[in-house]
Amino acid sequence: MKLDLLKRQWIDIVFEGRNKAYGAYELRKENPKTTLRSLLIGAAIFGFAVASPLIADLIPDSSDEDASLDKKIVTIKLPPKEEQPKDLPPPPPPPPKVDQVKFVKPVVAKTEEIVEEPPKIEEIKDKKLGDETIKGDPDAPLTVEPVGNGPSQVVEEDNNIYNTAGIEVKPDFPGGLEKFYKFVGKNFQVPDEEGLKGKVFVTFVVEKDGSLTDIKVIRDIGYGTGKEAIRVLKSCPKWNPGEQNGKKVRVLYSLPISIQSAE
Repeated sequence: MKLDLLKRQWIDIVFEGRNKAYGAYELRKENPKTTLRSLLIGAAIFGFAVASPLIADLIPDSSDEDASLDKKIVTIKLPPKEEQPKDLPPPPPPPPKVDQVKFVKPVVAKTEEIVEEPPKIEEIKDKKLGDETIKGDPDAPLTVEPVGNGPSQVVEEDNNIYNTAGIEVKPDFPGGLEKFYKFVGKNFQVPDEEGLKGKVFVTFVVEKDGSLTDIKVIRDIGYGTGKEAIRVLKSCPKWNPGEQNGKKVRVLYSLPISIQSAE
């Protein structure tokens, strides 16, 4: 009988009557599969080794891309900015909305010396007069020139009433309080009431011009002494006004007026 070494029959003949549990039998039995597997793995490794240069050529090189990018970046020097010319004359004013006719001042001269005749009444009707003749533009924008260079903020006047306790310069009667009391004693008409004696307490506002306003009697001794005090203060000369921060201000002033009838 002819044996085929590629089949397993010869293995069974060789190991007939022997211990097949021994490892040699299993090795020879699995040998064709092992050989085929080894050939396939070896062929795959060989094929990968042969094809690896081709695969490496297909993978893009990042260094080449960086080099190409470096070549593409080019420094461009911008031209210098053109300087705007200084001291340019202002643009010509827009034409007026109404036609302007040149006004020629009338001058007494001989006929042969007349160079330019003044415009007629029909020519200057509904027109402006100026130094030259200008054709008006009805669609020209109306412009208004700014007036003056005064302060942009409006300074509000201080009309507050200050107290004498916290003011820098207190109001004062010309010549001092001694002269003020002399004025009051000279003009105050004491009632004919025997034994009348006391003090009349008054308050008033010394205005910025020195005049006395808002005169009030806080306490009097009766018999019309309060009304008489108001009358005298209304006829009082102007005081020197008080000042705060270098400006004249309104100040509330209070003082007593001593009253004593003649014995």
